[in-house]
Amino acid sequence: MRIGELAARTGVSQRLLRYYEEQELLSTKRDTNGYRVYDDDAVITVRQIRALLAAGLSTCVIRKLLPCARGEKPELEMCPEVVSTLREQLDALDERIDDLRQTRGALAAYVPTAG
Repeated sequence: MRIGELAARTGVSQRLLRYYEEQELLSTKRDTNGYRVYDDDAVITVRQIRALLAAGLSTCVIRKLLPCARGEKPELEMCPEVVSTLREQLDALDERIDDLRQTRGALAAYVPTAG
């Protein structure tokens, strides 16, 4: 299928599909006139990418996880590298949450209390 059909079937813009290709998340072939041609499984891949992005993962991390993704949701095969990558992401997220709590506390100290 061509890029326009993939965009229509997934609800993702052609521009974003080209970006996914640049980020090596989505593979394509070129036909004789140079148009991108996607396999039918590209629909599932795009849905997996969207779900993993919605979970807060970067395209760099998603590139590592996609080979272990199954289904549209997706489910991830829990091989050691996937577990390690997800733990790293959770640790980084916890650290950012702690930093935000500290920042919020410092900012809240400037707000006068009602009374």
